[in-house]
Amino acid sequence: MRPLQHPRIGLRGALALVTLALFAGCGGKGQPAAEFLNVYSWTDYIAPGTVARFERETGIKVRYDTYESNEVLETKLLTGHTNYDIVIPTDTFFERLVRAGVFQRLDFDALPNRSNLDPDIMRRLELHDPGNAHAIPYLWSTVGLGFDRRAVRARLGGEPPDSWSLLFDPAQAAKLKDCGISLIDSPGDVFAAVLVYLGKDPNSRDPADAAAAAAVLARIRPFVRSIESTQYISDLANGSLCLSLGWSGDIMQARDRAREAASGADIVYLLPREGSLLIVDMMGIPADAPHPRNALAWMNFLMRPDVIAEITNHVKYPNGNAAATPLVDAALKRDPAIYPDTAARGRLRALLAEPPDFSRLQTRLWTGFRTGE
Repeated sequence: MRPLQHPRIGLRGALALVTLALFAGCGGKGQPAAEFLNVYSWTDYIAPGTVARFERETGIKVRYDTYESNEVLETKLLTGHTNYDIVIPTDTFFERLVRAGVFQRLDFDALPNRSNLDPDIMRRLELHDPGNAHAIPYLWSTVGLGFDRRAVRARLGGEPPDSWSLLFDPAQAAKLKDCGISLIDSPGDVFAAVLVYLGKDPNSRDPADAAAAAAVLARIRPFVRSIESTQYISDLANGSLCLSLGWSGDIMQARDRAREAASGADIVYLLPREGSLLIVDMMGIPADAPHPRNALAWMNFLMRPDVIAEITNHVKYPNGNAAATPLVDAALKRDPAIYPDTAARGRLRALLAEPPDFSRLQTRLWTGFRTGE
């Protein structure tokens, strides 16, 4: 989700020079050896033509793999030798991985489009990456509730509350059990949401607060159908679910799919009045990346306003590129579910990385919630 200003010709020329330098002396019989870039990112998180466009402009071939949780990515990175050049963990995981020495410092001279990044987003990211030394922001989102308005109204007998109580109050959740409730498999985000609902600091490290959040989750567990982070998009869209705690962009994708398929589901996104979280996915280069210069070229490419705006228009996640804003679809910019207004953004909190002992506690509590024990 971030910026870049692009004198297009200048950037192409610079990328061409980088590519030629990388190719020099590598080929046989006057032919340059192929250059590669290995990207590891979230599922459904890029525009259809982005990779092909980068390959055409640079001559660099991209292998693009995907994952479904930060935990999967973190395990691979801590094990080492992943062979990936670009990875995109969520801000809190990135913070932890930076401390573990997993990422290279960025060469700012190779990232001229970095000047287009949103200053507000960059200030928020300094909480996780002091000096913004190891990452650029990709896309950002909020955590909230997506629901099928018709199904929920029918079961509640009227308009749903604009509150986390729609899910976390067992009396409300019980009424929605038959039409399906889901939560993302992201313990940090879910526990933080519960703490906001309880009027507590979402970054509290008090074990008593963690236990209080776990108790809230235990009371609604009998009404929860699924706990996962990808299938809920399709399930909301086709009417298999009527309420999901999830990420704003995913729920907007579900809304659009429902409309395109005329499924009858009327999906809306609620950013609860109590407040919520602003989540930024950060793009970094692993310390053992085999093609770090190609990774820098990819970063600079994605910071072009035309490139990142196309991604936002497709995946419905906002970016932090000020120069890209005029290129984002007007309907998206007007949609408060995607671009919250100033008042709503004021109620959004950054979630910080947990210390290891608290992380272990939260994992135990989350496992108990998942298994219903």
